[in-house]
Amino acid sequence: MIELQRLTRAFGGRGGVRDIDLGIEDGELIAIVGPSGCGKSTLLSLIAGLDAPDSGVIRIDGRDATALEPKERGVALVFQSYALYPHLDVSRNIGFPLEIARVPKAEIAERVRQTAERLAIGHLLDRRPKQLSGGERQRVALARAIVRRPRICLFDEPLSNLDPALRAQMRVEIRALHRELGATFVWVTHDQAEAMTLAERVVVLREGRVRQLGPPREIYAHPVDTFVASFFGAPTINLLEDQTIGVRPENVTVGSGGLDRVEAHEGRVVLVEPLGAETWITIDTGKERITGRGDPDLAIGERVFARWDPATSLRFRSDGTRSDL
Repeated sequence: MIELQRLTRAFGGRGGVRDIDLGIEDGELIAIVGPSGCGKSTLLSLIAGLDAPDSGVIRIDGRDATALEPKERGVALVFQSYALYPHLDVSRNIGFPLEIARVPKAEIAERVRQTAERLAIGHLLDRRPKQLSGGERQRVALARAIVRRPRICLFDEPLSNLDPALRAQMRVEIRALHRELGATFVWVTHDQAEAMTLAERVVVLREGRVRQLGPPREIYAHPVDTFVASFFGAPTINLLEDQTIGVRPENVTVGSGGLDRVEAHEGRVVLVEPLGAETWITIDTGKERITGRGDPDLAIGERVFARWDPATSLRFRSDGTRSDL
């Protein structure tokens, strides 16, 4: 279990974290999300011991770890850049943390073999990193992290260099690995889809502070303010100036037909995005743009209506916070 109490790290300008209170349960997979510069990587570095807080306390399993060296925290790190040693083969890359810990060679070989087989890279042990694909390098980085059997694994945007199809595949594998290991995973990402598909709970950061914490579906359905509402969802939420109303695109129907008991805004089609099973239509009302589901045969410039049930609307105050919670 990880406990952060009023954790603060300031850099004088943009970045850092301020007064973070957060409890991460033993064996939980939690995601930390937010835009660039919001403090995600800083928070991860503080948990890992790569940086020291200006104030506040870090506890791991009830023990004050604020001043502990990284090697004393039982933490493994996986980076966006993979950070593999180019002059070592895959076997040595995976086993390097065990070499540093002076684990006997026979045990290193066996643990490397088991870990590599678990991640389906057993056939790559003799290769160098430059001979591997991006997905294979990512698996090697994961293997190196878990070969030590850590209590805590910290991930700093590890999938951001992969193509979309491979990222989706790796998310499935990460979830399976988490269930198998039973370790605590802390996953930092700017990708809201990644956070929602992977995590049991999500921490939303903005300007170094926690804006919302909860299960992904709760944050999506009940955002506390316009920032959180806009950060989650693709296409992004429609924010209308009338009392600042938010409507998710999946709740909006765009077309010429009518529906009973709905809000309706008239406008012209400015964008048609067919995406296989559904098509997103964006219209310009003259005051704002609204995106919803519609017919892929709608033409640019066509006059249509965006309609939705008022019960699906989210209402916000002038300061951006929810008024209907």
